[in-house]
Amino acid sequence: MGEQMHPLAPHHLPFYLAPASGTDVWMVAMGIFLVVTVLYVGNLYWKLHSLPERMAHKSEKLQFEIVAILGLIALFTHIHAFWVAGLLLALIDIPDFGTPLRSIAGSVEKIADASDAGASPAGNSGEAPHQSASAEPNLSASDATKQEVQGHA
Repeated sequence: MGEQMHPLAPHHLPFYLAPASGTDVWMVAMGIFLVVTVLYVGNLYWKLHSLPERMAHKSEKLQFEIVAILGLIALFTHIHAFWVAGLLLALIDIPDFGTPLRSIAGSVEKIADASDAGASPAGNSGEAPHQSASAEPNLSASDATKQEVQGHA
């Protein structure tokens, strides 16, 4: 049987149709374009998704961990409110309350230890320690003036 074209078939086919004997170049090009586009959009998505974590990375450790957890919850649940909350938390600089409180607690412990040691010396059975006048600490001029004023009142 010879290869005859159907009489109603067009004699000239458009350029975008693949020839019967060759590779479809446009399909291969679109396949490569699709793979590259999917990888690019995926990379863009991951960069955007990790934006709050990258912003909170330079902040306090606790704040960074909370932002990271909110990002993971948003990733796995697809609830965008968690991502927005993480972004807002990353933008806000939370003041450091822990360091001053630890300093205050350490100072109070030192004061308590010092008062316990001074209140009950070894040979003194519960009596208050006796201080002589020479044992008073050095007072500044303004402190001495305040004591004199209080003594006369």
